[in-house]
This record gives sequence, C-alpha cells and structure tokens, in this order.
Amino acid sequence: MFAQVFSAGLLGIDAFLITVETDLRMTQLPRWNMVGLPESSVKESKDRVLAAIKNSGYDFSFRKVTVNLAPAGTKKEGTAYDLPIAIALMSAAKLLSSKNQGKTLFVGELSLTGQLRRIKGTLSIAMMARSMNFENIVLPTQNAKEASIISDINVYGFDLLSDVALFLEGRSLKKPEVNTGFMLADRDAILDDKDFSDVYGQHQAKRAIEIAAAGGHNILLSGPPGSGKTMLASRIPKILPPLTIEESLETSKIYSIMGLMEDRSLLTKRPFRDPHHSVSNAGLIGGGSCPRPGEVSLAHNGVLFLDELPEFQKHVLELLRQPLESRRVTISRAQMSLTYPARFILVASCNPCPCGYLGHPRRECSCSPPQIHSYRTKLSGPLLDRIDLHIDVPPIVYEDMRGNKKESEGSEEIAKRIIDVRDLQKKRFAGKSIYLNAQMTTKMIEKHCFLEEAGEKILKSSMDKFQLSARAVSRILKVSRTIADLEKSSTIGLDHILEAIQYRSFDRK
Repeated sequence: MFAQVFSAGLLGIDAFLITVETDLRMTQLPRWNMVGLPESSVKESKDRVLAAIKNSGYDFSFRKVTVNLAPAGTKKEGTAYDLPIAIALMSAAKLLSSKNQGKTLFVGELSLTGQLRRIKGTLSIAMMARSMNFENIVLPTQNAKEASIISDINVYGFDLLSDVALFLEGRSLKKPEVNTGFMLADRDAILDDKDFSDVYGQHQAKRAIEIAAAGGHNILLSGPPGSGKTMLASRIPKILPPLTIEESLETSKIYSIMGLMEDRSLLTKRPFRDPHHSVSNAGLIGGGSCPRPGEVSLAHNGVLFLDELPEFQKHVLELLRQPLESRRVTISRAQMSLTYPARFILVASCNPCPCGYLGHPRRECSCSPPQIHSYRTKLSGPLLDRIDLHIDVPPIVYEDMRGNKKESEGSEEIAKRIIDVRDLQKKRFAGKSIYLNAQMTTKMIEKHCFLEEAGEKILKSSMDKFQLSARAVSRILKVSRTIADLEKSSTIGLDHILEAIQYRSFDRK
C-alpha cells in the first residue's frame, strides 16, 4: 500500500519541497528501508515514528516499510520529517483518511509519546509553502506563531500526533493561527535602559559613532582600559532606525534556521552580536559539514561588535575581509555551495598596546617596542583598510564624570538625526540594490561624492602623506558624503573631507 505527503527541507536559509513517499508490505521478517540521502538524524526517525504511532493509540503491524524522501539527490537532515513520515505511514496503513493532504504541508519532530516538538526554519518553510500555492501547513504549536506571519496560507499548530489525525479526518474544529502581521515595536519597549546620555565626555567618539550609524560605516575604537569603548558600542542599537519589513524577514529567516526565534514571529529590533574572542572560523563566518550561518550572518542588518579585536586569532580576523567587502558569505563544500547574507556594521575596539596605557597622560606604558609592534601587526593593513573610521578614545577625566550631566545628549535625539539621514539615502539610491552610503560602488562614488578643487588637493595630499590605499580613499569619500548628509548639505565641502580624513588615525600612525 502506497501513500505520499509533502514536507520541506532547508538548504541554506531557503526551504525546498520534499515529497515523502511510503510503501507498506506484509512479510515474515521486519524491514525498514529509508532512501533519499537521509542523514543520521533522519534515519533515527524510524524508532521515534513507530513508537509515536503506537503510543497514540493506533495499531501499526506492517512488517516491511519503505520510505523515500524525494528529490533523492539532495541530502536531508534534521528532525522535521518525523510528522510527515508518520502521516504517510498512517495513510498507507488506512489508519486515517484525508482528502486535503495534497494541499497541506507537514513538518514537525515527534517524541516517543506522539508529542510534537519545535523545529528550525519554520519561517523559510512557510514562505516556500505559500510560493508553491499550498493552502495549509501543519506543524508544532511552538512554531505556529512564527509561521503565521506569512499571509495567504492557513497555519495549524498541534501538540499531539493524535490531534493531527483527528484534524485530517475532519473530526476536529481546529482553527488556523491568527496572522498577527508585522508591527514595528516601540523603541523604548524593545531596548534596555542603555542610553548615550550615560556617556559623559567622549564627544569625538560619539560624533564618529553617529556618522557610522547614519551611513552604515565600520568603526574601530582605540583607547586605554576604562575609557568607555564597550559602553559606547553597547548603546549603538538604540540609535539605529527600526527594521523595515524586508529587513526583518531577511534577518528572521537566518535566526529561524538556527532555532533562535523562540516565541517571536519576526525580529523587531536590529541584532547586536558580540562573540567572545575565542570564537572559531565556523563560529564567526559560518561553516560545518552542512554549512550553518556564523556571527557575521546573525548580525545581518545590525551590528557585529568585536571587543578587544587583537585578541581574536589572526586567521579568524582575516576571514572578515570578504564579508566586509561583498556583504555576504559564500561557504563551499564538496557537494554544495551556500551563500548567506552578511550586511552589518562592524564595531571593533582595541587597546593601543598590550598593557593598554601607551600614550596615557597619567599612567606609564610597560610594553617594549617589540611587544607593541607584535600587538599591532595582529591587525593587518587589508583589514584596517576595510574599516571606515578609526577613532582614538582618550581616558575619561574627572570633570567629564562629575560635571554638568545635562549636557550629554541622549539616544533619542541622535536617533532622530540618523533616521532623517537614512531616509535621505533611501531617496538617493531609490531603484538601486543599496540604501546606505557605505554600500556605494565606484560609479556611485563618482556621481555622489564630487569634490571641489580645494577638497581634491587635500585628499591628494593626505593620500601621498599617509600612503593611503585606493580603498582607504574610497572609504574617506563615503564617510565625507555621510558627514555632508548630517549637515544637510547637497555637496561635500572642505570641512567634510577634512573631518573624514581625521577619522583615519591608524593610517596616520
């Protein structure tokens, strides 16, 4: 006896259709064959599925079972096939009947008692189901809220296999999950109490961070311990504009396949990722036998904060070059090549030397010149070239800490200016594949970063004096465009280009 149902698998951040076919025969010796390139976690579904069917009150006595997962040439992994395999077996064994299985897609993991458990990648699966004109999707209750954000498809969440069987036979009046839609969460409701008004002094650093957030530029903060580098970086999410619906869907798909959505339907705030300096290649960039996204992709449309940058392994840092330039990560393996998005703002911090007190006005540095040289060479020239702003963060003085605290500007005022500048950039790049100054191509730089004669002379002089690379000059032009936007100037003036050059402290050193 034969039966088939439809399910879905994951390849990168996208889902693809899988047809689960089952064939049952009565033989003397028990046999279970599963074909279609199943991984270990899929092969183990045999024991979960058979126990779940029997413990749900159904008498499954067939001895020979063949399960095919089509297309047979694509590897299958994960536990989301438990439910569709169980439904297909029960249909083939005439334990349940349904006329609507061809319009329904099934995903879900089963326990031995028949309980449905959460799976990964629900958002991508729901988007694929809608694009292929499925009417219904049946999945665990824990995933129903996440899938319900996709309109034009009925999402049914269940806790037990027996409840799914009753629903398919028309003996249950289960209603689909209500589509909550996309709502921009209130900024104060989704963010903690970290505010830029808590940061006293450091006016240049706050100005540079505002420029970086407005234009999507990468920034490196260098200063002694206790100068406020981490404090500044942790407050950046509060000045970034809310996610648009397109950005939210892009980022939520990545978090969904990693199983990080919890009870949310969509992400409503920009991600802020701060991995420890012991992170591996695969942890930062992504990888594995079946490639998974790394921190650079989890920070998509948000901020990647690398504290104590030279403490990261040098070969790990060098892997950042490609995603910083192309804003995506391509992971190639013998049997597949996957591309994950990685459009983020890199915010990094470091000390000027191993002890941290080189150039400190009140404390003496204890490092030898070779130690300082070794510490700084951990940050290669090509990597520093890809960071738009290099900022020196000086030590805090007593007057800044205990002075007039009302003079410190809050995040709300800064965020308003950044949102205005980003709206301006959206209009400038309307119809293009970019929407931030930091993403401009060479031709766009020529069009939107015109300099007058005085500005050209200053830029040429700086390139010769500091031996700037062509990439560094391009970054200076992009930053100067953002500075001009903050000043509501249609042209880049001399003061704008001078300020942008000032933010290349590592080049000057």
